[in-house]
Amino acid sequence: MVIIASGGANIASLQFALERLGANSRVSADPEQILNASHVILPGVGAAADAMARLRQRNLDTLLPSLKQPVLGICLGMQLLFDASEEGQANCLGIIPGLASRFASAAGRPVPHMGWNTLSIERPNALLQGLSPGDYAYFVHSYAVSMSAATIASSHYGSPFSACVQRDNFYGAQFHPERSAKVGARVLRNFLEL
Repeated sequence: MVIIASGGANIASLQFALERLGANSRVSADPEQILNASHVILPGVGAAADAMARLRQRNLDTLLPSLKQPVLGICLGMQLLFDASEEGQANCLGIIPGLASRFASAAGRPVPHMGWNTLSIERPNALLQGLSPGDYAYFVHSYAVSMSAATIASSHYGSPFSACVQRDNFYGAQFHPERSAKVGARVLRNFLEL
């Protein structure tokens, strides 16, 4: 398994979470290692435009959409699977149709959305096996993707948004599974079993 070296600060905690599940992972931006990996994780912390610039510098913006093995985007990594983000007016990977938009702040609803929130299962999916409606996951994000045909689980912060998505072999979790206790561990285990 390869975790894309994307400059995210959550990579060490993600590796520890995978190790607890018995999975060895390698952090790499090497195209050959990525192509030959059984599973690929695209983590993300920071701004969409900066993350896409790093992927383009390594020609990973053309490699990632061509992958055939299971790919999981986490947090910003999930948003990068979509067409674009309002954050920095970034053109993203274009694997899943849609746009990441900034949450509207309101009284009692600060941006970023940070902390535990519930999941609603929108449709059965192997990534969500063993999860129940109302399970909690840990979120830290200012941008989100609206509900779409790709949405397999949602959450609500002022309005519903995509918490998990899937299209073909590409999966995404807006929350941080590595920080989401048993629910996050189950999502990672399910991904490893795809």
